[in-house]
Amino acid sequence: MSRLYSTTPSLRRLFPSASYRQIPFSSAAESRTQKLERIADELLSLNKIERHDYSILYRLKLGLDRWGSGAGIVAPGLSAAGAAADGGAAAVAEAKEKTAFDVKLEKFDAAAKIKVIKEVRTFTDLGLKEAKEIVEKAPVVLKKGVTKEEAEQIVAKLKEAGATAILE
Repeated sequence: MSRLYSTTPSLRRLFPSASYRQIPFSSAAESRTQKLERIADELLSLNKIERHDYSILYRLKLGLDRWGSGAGIVAPGLSAAGAAADGGAAAVAEAKEKTAFDVKLEKFDAAAKIKVIKEVRTFTDLGLKEAKEIVEKAPVVLKKGVTKEEAEQIVAKLKEAGATAILE
């Protein structure tokens, strides 16, 4: 029943200079190949916008996010509840492993504005004008990606100056 077939014509169209060898197919593989060839031809006939829409739909169907990580995909053999529990445990472990923190200025006392600006200048390399503009934009992230110890020191200094700051 198996006959020798060369690769599909659509592949020959895409790669004309490549050399193809004869591959044996059974009748089931033959219908699969025809189906894949039909799908490939339909995809090749799409315009640029349709291809973009298709790629978004395909990623959504696979459970992928914008960057291609399959966080929502359940592995075969795992129940959805087991996967959710594993995901919850992973989130807790990730929270424990967090090493970089952001210091966010929530608000400040108007009477202590000058002190807060001076404190902001001590841990950033900003001039007076830039520090003043940042403080006035509160709530704003003042410093990103600092260690927990350094972030706690900055928050303590800001609180002493009359500001409300938090770690993120």
